[in-house]
Amino acid sequence: MSIDLLNIARTGVQASQAQLGVTSNNIANANTEGYNRQVATQSSLESQRLGNSFYGTGTYVSDVKRVYNEFAARELRIGQTSMSAAETSYSKLSELDQIYSQIGKMVPENLNNFFASINSVADLPTDLGIRTNSLSSAQQLAAGLNQMQSQLDGQVKQTNSQIESITTRINEISKELGNINLELMKSQGQDSQVLDKQDALILELSQYAQVNVIPLDTGAKSIMLGGSVMLVSGEVSMSMGMSTGDPYPNEPRINASIGDKTLNVDPSKLGGQLGALFSFRDDTLLPASTELGQLALGIADTFNEMQSKGFDLNGDIGSDIFRDINDPLMASGRVGSNSTNSGTAAMSVNIDDVGALSGGSYQLGYTTLGGYQLTDTQTGKQTTLTLSGSQLTGGAGFSINMDSGAIADGDKFEIRPTAGAATGLKVVMADPKGIAAAGPQITPNTTNSGELAVKVNVINRTDANFPVTNSELSVRVNTAANTFEVFDAAGTSVGGPTAFTPPQINTGFGFSFEIDDQSTAGVTDTFTFDLSFAEGDNSNAVEMAKLSDTKLMNNGTGTLTSVFENTKLDIGSQTKSAEVRVGSATAIYQQASTRVQSESGVNLDEEAANLLRFQQSYQAAARIMTTAQTIFDTLLSSVR
Repeated sequence: MSIDLLNIARTGVQASQAQLGVTSNNIANANTEGYNRQVATQSSLESQRLGNSFYGTGTYVSDVKRVYNEFAARELRIGQTSMSAAETSYSKLSELDQIYSQIGKMVPENLNNFFASINSVADLPTDLGIRTNSLSSAQQLAAGLNQMQSQLDGQVKQTNSQIESITTRINEISKELGNINLELMKSQGQDSQVLDKQDALILELSQYAQVNVIPLDTGAKSIMLGGSVMLVSGEVSMSMGMSTGDPYPNEPRINASIGDKTLNVDPSKLGGQLGALFSFRDDTLLPASTELGQLALGIADTFNEMQSKGFDLNGDIGSDIFRDINDPLMASGRVGSNSTNSGTAAMSVNIDDVGALSGGSYQLGYTTLGGYQLTDTQTGKQTTLTLSGSQLTGGAGFSINMDSGAIADGDKFEIRPTAGAATGLKVVMADPKGIAAAGPQITPNTTNSGELAVKVNVINRTDANFPVTNSELSVRVNTAANTFEVFDAAGTSVGGPTAFTPPQINTGFGFSFEIDDQSTAGVTDTFTFDLSFAEGDNSNAVEMAKLSDTKLMNNGTGTLTSVFENTKLDIGSQTKSAEVRVGSATAIYQQASTRVQSESGVNLDEEAANLLRFQQSYQAAARIMTTAQTIFDTLLSSVR
């Protein structure tokens, strides 16, 4: 028994060759995305005993491993998820901010132009050219709001399309990961190339949603999305999909399915690009749309109301300039019914007070024990509604009509009082003579309570007793008894007391009016009416023009323009915050990436040094073989 130099040299050559192969592969893949550096583990062969000593018999490469740190890889995935979410939010918010800055600027400009045109009508109330220009300004205002709503609707469709594209890619990755798991289960997770491909896919997946990786004893990995959806379990892959929005079809939801089982996924728990897109759509786009609708309702209601208080150029009560705020084309989308409702109730929303609207959305729920509960989705405030006949009252500026069917215990509805208004806004006045520049003279008695307001809504100037200058009529209204009495200019009673049904009072003297009673126990107030008409009268146009600076919206805290400007400022603020988040998330991701690269990345300088080292080792082992051959030849020569 002797030391086998040739065999030792052979093992050295083979080990050095293997080391050179691993090093060369590292160098070749230095720029390969997702490649993890590999190292060959070299071990000694079992020694042999010669006499009283043990001599080595060579070496071998016991394993080739990829350098991989699970903790660092997990940090990288978390950083990737946060950075992708921040970048997506910033990208979408920047687009919306540009829309409001470029296209949206025409909305307040058009509103200011319309107010300016009303001022011009007030200066020359009989000029048909100026009146025509005022109607043109109204049409531009309506068209601007229509276009702005169209842009927001386009953003919703684009966002939905992006969500669908991401779910498609997630399904592709899910299938690939399932196949990779099958391969790894066969090799017990030893194939470095397959593992690299798996990690690259998981890292890509972490862009779209938060990823949790669960290693299995079989060498495979199970993948969870958002901590709640098992996307891959061994070789079994689930699929993500889109389902029709509930209760609004144009707001699709995301779900996960395996076999014949499907479950809805809460997008707020997903994170990544998916979470950011859903958050942008539901928390930014939809509120911006409802607030734009709030402005459209404010414009239509404000000017139509002022029209009803004045006389047009024909001496008639002014008609609507814009489409009525409760017209079906203005009310589209105000109510959404949950698909899980067991009842058959069909509902609609009637706007009662535009100034009390918030531009938000509400959840309406019904239970036999709790009745009708209205919950503000933004503040969480709950209000119990009162059912009077087929109408639910108690909402902030709106009431809900039970149009047909029956509601069942547990039924839920989403209420968006201002939805669809910006799309439905339209100028319905065609004749410029219809602008009500003139105004009636209604003088409240100095002793009035101040809790009763009146508005003329029907006139007949051919009536012999019609109230004009020097022939005014005074009406005393008793809202406690719901009676009224009419007096002539001399104070003599000429009619009544007569019973009436609020809010309408028909005097019988060529005019009717409505009352708005804010008292709790009823009041007795007197109003004097002079309904004379002069073509040059501009009193109502002057009052209409003053509304540009009047705080009509959000319970008297904002003007018409401020509704839009507040939305614009909020979006700008969100965009700036998103930009800051991008910088912070990118820094964290780069730090995690650097940590991974420092361990698993290929360092060309280090590999070049290894290449030289293993080359010398190879040459040295080959030299041993030459030496062994020389010794062998010498031995043979000595015995010839």
